[in-house]
Amino acid sequence: MITNKVDFIATIEVRNANPNGDPLAGNMPRTDSNGFGLISDVAIKRKIRNRMQDQGYEIFVKSRDRSDDKFTSLQKRFEDVFTSKDSDEKIEKEANEKWLDVRTFGQVITYYKKSIGIRGPVSISMAKSLAPIETTTLQITRSSNSMEATGKSGRSSDTMGSKHFVEYGVYVVYGSANAYFSEKTGFDEKDLEVVKESLVTLFENDASSARPEGSMAVKEVFWFTHSNKLGNVSSAKIHDLLQWKEPDAFHGVQYSDYQVTLNQDKLDEYKEKGLHVEILEGL
Repeated sequence: MITNKVDFIATIEVRNANPNGDPLAGNMPRTDSNGFGLISDVAIKRKIRNRMQDQGYEIFVKSRDRSDDKFTSLQKRFEDVFTSKDSDEKIEKEANEKWLDVRTFGQVITYYKKSIGIRGPVSISMAKSLAPIETTTLQITRSSNSMEATGKSGRSSDTMGSKHFVEYGVYVVYGSANAYFSEKTGFDEKDLEVVKESLVTLFENDASSARPEGSMAVKEVFWFTHSNKLGNVSSAKIHDLLQWKEPDAFHGVQYSDYQVTLNQDKLDEYKEKGLHVEILEGL
C-alpha cells in the first residue's frame, strides 16, 4: 500500500492529430459546449493500461488488438482464473493481486451472476484544452480497388471520406492516488512508480492514422506527494496551482507560449505544510 496521498497534473501537446474522436459526431475531436477540446478519462486510462502492458505487467482490461493471451473477452479472461464456486472475497483479493489495472483503477465484476465492485485508488479526470480548439477537416479519397470492379471502366468507384484533426492544442489532465483505497487493493509504491512512468511516456507505442508518431506528447508532469494519507491540502487547491497564459496568436503557437507554471507563492505555503512537488518532463 502507499502511505501518502498523491496528486498529479499532466500537460499534453497536440499537433495535427485527433486526440479523441467522438463516434457519435463523425469521429470529430471531442469538445465541450464552449469549444474547449476534451479527451475522455476512459481514453487516458486505456493508454495508461497499454503502457503498463508495455512494461511487462499483467492487466485485465486489454484492447482487442493488444490481447497477448488466447482470450478475446473479459469474461473468458476472468473465467480462466475463477470459478462460480469462488467467494467474493477470494475473487476480489486474487484479482487485485493478479492484474495491475484492477488494483490501480478498480473494476466492476459481473460474471457468474456476481456483482463485485472494486474501488481503485487512482482516479483520472478528463483532459481539457487550455484554450478553445480549432478543428480542421480534410476530404479524402481512396482510389485503390477495395471492391471488385463492375462496368466498363474496369475499376471500382473512389471512396470518399473525411479526416478531422486539431492543428494545435494544449490539454491538461488531473489525477490522484488515494492512500486509504490502496489498503484495500494492495496498490503499493512500486505500482505508483509504474503509473508515473506510464504518464511520462503516455503516447509511446500509440501511433495511428489519427495520431501520427510525434503528433501527441506529454510535456510536463507535476507530481505532488503529501506528507500523510489525508493530504496537506485538498486536490482542488492543487489543481488551482496551475497557471498559464493564453497565446495572443493562433498560428505558430508552441507550448512555451502558454507559459505553464505553478503559483509559487501558494506552492511555498503548501510546502511548509509538508507537500513535496516533482516536475517531470515528458519523454
